[in-house]
Amino acid sequence: MIIYHIVTPEVWEKFKDETEYEAESLAAENFIHCSYRNQLDEVLKRYYKNQRAVLILHINAHLLKAKLIAEPSTNGEVYPHIYGKINKTAIVEIEARNLWYQA
Repeated sequence: MIIYHIVTPEVWEKFKDETEYEAESLAAENFIHCSYRNQLDEVLKRYYKNQRAVLILHINAHLLKAKLIAEPSTNGEVYPHIYGKINKTAIVEIEARNLWYQA
């Protein structure tokens, strides 16, 4: 199963030479927010509307070393949350996407 995490290029740059990626939400909320494929567009519109570009990490959930839990979140919709750092060996693709959602 593939899940997705959105990150700005500036944040990703800080982890380019690391073996694991750690989103700010891990320290603040104890997990890393992810999405299923059908949730990506709405998440991009809702939280990244002022970004010009993002990277979408395609994560093979079976290769994750950290715990993955599907939990209710925004509007009661179920999202995948990773309780730990993302080992880069689980990232199978990094998709660059330009956004046109500017407010």
